[in-house]
Amino acid sequence: MPTKNKKTKLVEAPSPTTKRPRASQVKSIAAPDYETMGDIRPPRSKKAKENIPAIQQKRMTFAEGESGFSWRVFRIMSEFVDGFEFLSKLERTVTFFGSARLSEDNPYYKKARDLAYRLAKNGLTIVTGGGPGIMEAGNRGAYEAGGKSIGLNIELPLEQQFNAFVKQGIGFHYFMSRKFMLDYSALAYVFFPGGFGTLDELFTVSTLIQTGKADRDVPVVLIGSEFWNPLLEWVKKSHRDSFHTVAPEDLEIWQITDDLEEAIELVCDACK
Repeated sequence: MPTKNKKTKLVEAPSPTTKRPRASQVKSIAAPDYETMGDIRPPRSKKAKENIPAIQQKRMTFAEGESGFSWRVFRIMSEFVDGFEFLSKLERTVTFFGSARLSEDNPYYKKARDLAYRLAKNGLTIVTGGGPGIMEAGNRGAYEAGGKSIGLNIELPLEQQFNAFVKQGIGFHYFMSRKFMLDYSALAYVFFPGGFGTLDELFTVSTLIQTGKADRDVPVVLIGSEFWNPLLEWVKKSHRDSFHTVAPEDLEIWQITDDLEEAIELVCDACK
């Protein structure tokens, strides 16, 4: 069962006509009341194995390795159980993806914040990875709209704490379990410019839809034509035209736009 931290006084979200606070100002106040499960702590040291060649570690069997091998299986299982229990309480979720490295003054941070604000005003629950950058922007917009702001965090050196705008969150040790939960049961996916992690999530979601494991009617909205169009052109020329490894209809999975009104329409139509 989830354990609740001691409640702290929440800061009231500003009205749409109120000037929104800067991130630096909000972070200085008490954090929201998190409903956390799992544990969030720095990555564990691997000094015990630092003298063992990597290839040898790969060849180690369960019997030859540490007793911790079997316990890892139980930890993975527990993260899936906790994750499902946590997500089962959420409704009408939209998952935001994007770079953790984009700062508050980046145009895409501002767009993510604005889009999340407006979607939350339409009664949608905003789910992010709970970290900085685009994730913070998504949570921030939902928080300021008085909506549901959810964070699914991961233990990473640069991204191991919830941002200050997460109202409910759960921490994961393993990427596989966190990734599954970010993809699970969302009614829409919104992608902003990002790095390998964002691209990994995009192609995972696209594959699930392509293979029928996810509903083809679930919108995959890519914000930022300057960032996404070159990727789309590469897929068209290489995968569709030259190697025939994707079908023409597979390219219809992605909806690329710079217009937030269009993005809102695409998401809200799917969430009715």
